[in-house]
Amino acid sequence: MTHRTEPRKTAPDTADAAALRRDRFGTLPERIRPEDTVETRPATLPDPARDRYHADEWLVRYCG
Repeated sequence: MTHRTEPRKTAPDTADAAALRRDRFGTLPERIRPEDTVETRPATLPDPARDRYHADEWLVRYCG
């Protein structure tokens, strides 16, 4: 004999397997919204001293 074959499944075995499959895979998992799959946050914390805008800063830098 060159290879082994498994015996054919009988109808009750197939029905049991179908019931097990239905119990395990019978319903789809709960839907996940795309908004819940992405987290956004700044790469660095904001620095108020650095990010502060001063309208006359160019005067101090270039005309002083």
